[in-house]
Amino acid sequence: MKRPDPVAVGTIVWLGSEVMFFAGLFAIYFTLRSTSPELWESRTELLNVPFALVNTIILVLSSVTCQMGVFAAERMQPYTVKGNGWKSWGMVPWFWVTFALGAIFVSGQVWEYAQLVSEGMPYGADSYSSAFYLTTGFHAMHVTGGLVAFLFTIGRAYAVKKFTHKEATTAIVVSYYWHFVDVVWIALFAVIYFLK
Repeated sequence: MKRPDPVAVGTIVWLGSEVMFFAGLFAIYFTLRSTSPELWESRTELLNVPFALVNTIILVLSSVTCQMGVFAAERMQPYTVKGNGWKSWGMVPWFWVTFALGAIFVSGQVWEYAQLVSEGMPYGADSYSSAFYLTTGFHAMHVTGGLVAFLFTIGRAYAVKKFTHKEATTAIVVSYYWHFVDVVWIALFAVIYFLK
């Protein structure tokens, strides 16, 4: 009987604690919506839903490219090989694309913050703005942590002489985290931008 990888199991357990952390942030939003509906309505009008939707699509696409990198890692293919189609790409190029998409997403959030501040919604303006920046800011920090993890995974692929199951497991574990961050953002996006 094959035992599960302890690193993968540990990551899943840790992500369970992260679910509880984000559940607390969601609770802030739902409490605010029920106790201050007028504030909620006035502040949500400032949000740029089309821009946030495009930014969300970018993050979701990064999950697709991340999984393509995992498929390559499972084939023990860190680099691009001769051939045609998506199977010729290795883990490293797929993870570079994922890194770029994630960086675009975080940059988009920073741009959105600048727009909201210029429209009169700075961080400490009221309870809604505090909840918005706290929730989306913590998510952006998680995305940034994922970007660092991609750099380490890519660096590790370059550093080893032979790409082994250990390096493939690292790629898989990083993908667990990245997919988690994406799913959390989809839920945040629905609550923040569509719940009127």
